[in-house]
Amino acid sequence: MNNDQAIRRIVIVGGGSAGWMTAAPLSQVFGTQPGGSANPVGCEIVLVESADIGTVGVGEATLPSIRHYNDALELDNAEFMRKTQASFKLGIEFKDWGHVGNRFFHGFGGFGPPILNRSSVAHWMRLNRAGGMPSYEEWSTATVMAQRDRFVPPEGGPPSAANAYSYAFHFDAGLYANFLRDYALARGVKREEGTIVDVSLRPGDGFVTAVTLADGRRIEGDLFIDCSGFRALLIEGVMKAGYHDWTHWLPCDSAQAVPCDKVLPLTPYTTSTARSAGWQWRIPLQHRTGNGHVYCSSYISDEEAGRVLMQNLDGAPQGDPRQLRFKTGMRKRIWEKNVVSVGLSSGFLEPLESTSLSLVIHGVSALVELFPDRQCEPHLVDEYNRRMTRQYESIRDFIILHYKQTERDDSELWRYCAAMPIPDTLAHQIDNFRRNGRVVILDRDSFGEDSWYSLYLGLGMKPEALDPLLAQVDEQPLREHFKRLHMAISKTVEGMPDHAAYLSRLVGTR
Repeated sequence: MNNDQAIRRIVIVGGGSAGWMTAAPLSQVFGTQPGGSANPVGCEIVLVESADIGTVGVGEATLPSIRHYNDALELDNAEFMRKTQASFKLGIEFKDWGHVGNRFFHGFGGFGPPILNRSSVAHWMRLNRAGGMPSYEEWSTATVMAQRDRFVPPEGGPPSAANAYSYAFHFDAGLYANFLRDYALARGVKREEGTIVDVSLRPGDGFVTAVTLADGRRIEGDLFIDCSGFRALLIEGVMKAGYHDWTHWLPCDSAQAVPCDKVLPLTPYTTSTARSAGWQWRIPLQHRTGNGHVYCSSYISDEEAGRVLMQNLDGAPQGDPRQLRFKTGMRKRIWEKNVVSVGLSSGFLEPLESTSLSLVIHGVSALVELFPDRQCEPHLVDEYNRRMTRQYESIRDFIILHYKQTERDDSELWRYCAAMPIPDTLAHQIDNFRRNGRVVILDRDSFGEDSWYSLYLGLGMKPEALDPLLAQVDEQPLREHFKRLHMAISKTVEGMPDHAAYLSRLVGTR
């Protein structure tokens, strides 16, 4: 970095979860440890946010990538959970998806060790065809734990039922942003309060050189990170990056969110319940339960959507619902010139699979890996855009599958979803599973094989044929293997503590 083209100042536009989740790892790379010496790299980080501009801040559920993010920052897990009112998350329970009365679980982790380099679920499908097999979910440690409201972190050591799962968190997004703000400020990030009223561009190449605040302060920089949310102040307002609109595949465009009093048991999972014009989330935290109704405004009024939400709370509401509007899609270019968009400014995929913060994590991680100099070489920009586009599209397809693979015809939304054309990439994946039970993964950084199996099988899809290699394993020893594994999972989970009890011991509450 000791050259004339080195980035000397990074300006992050916007706070909230995205802004501070961006600032924290950058401060680890370029900042100082609390009480440490000056930054030898010489790169300053400035975050600009305004108290007059609110944040969305309703995202309370995460994917396991959040653990790796926290671990990389060397956060104290107990302190993090205390300060964010967090609980543990083993996956998502889906109700009434596919057909009314259906229920399945997308658990974090696998279904047992692979056999002949084929997923354990693939072998389960073979045995299930012959009969006498319980649900595939009984070989998911995370799912069995969730069913019994048990939790303890995975153990180390060789693979076993005690570590064949992963987990994430539910937390208060506003408290998490504050927690990371303190982390970043302690490592040298400078926070500037104010509303941006003007953006200066360099003649010739159109790079951003500075932002001007309402009080006249001018903040110059070499690299600008747009975390301004749906406003997309720099990436769209200045760079005109364009937007891929995906509402024809993901038609929900509105949400209402409201917290309610917590109820017991404290479940270690998110619940998603399909409604006539969308779906409703339930996210348990230590101090309350988060709830929301995601819906398509073409098929239900805001007033009726609010009634559906409030009538289906399992605790007393803590206020009135908060209204949100959005358009599912992504920027045509997430990084343009010297502006990188992170979070909602780069795109939005509805919260059905809790992907928003994971996309922030991957966006920041890719930026650190491909960190530029002041020229922002096009090959780096193109590679970043390629990676993030692939991930957005892969997650998009995973979410579309929830809607497309439905037998419901009880409302306009579900009839539309059943009939709608889908992306060629998703059609290719569905075709492979329907024909021979194979899972095709187009992006290794998003949802993996076991997640796709959970969704295909949970929504009732049955392949016409199976991978011929599965027949190479003798059936009787295979059944014995599954029986032993089933017993090991059941015994292991039975010995685990209750989720609420474990959490109470960890954070020091009663």
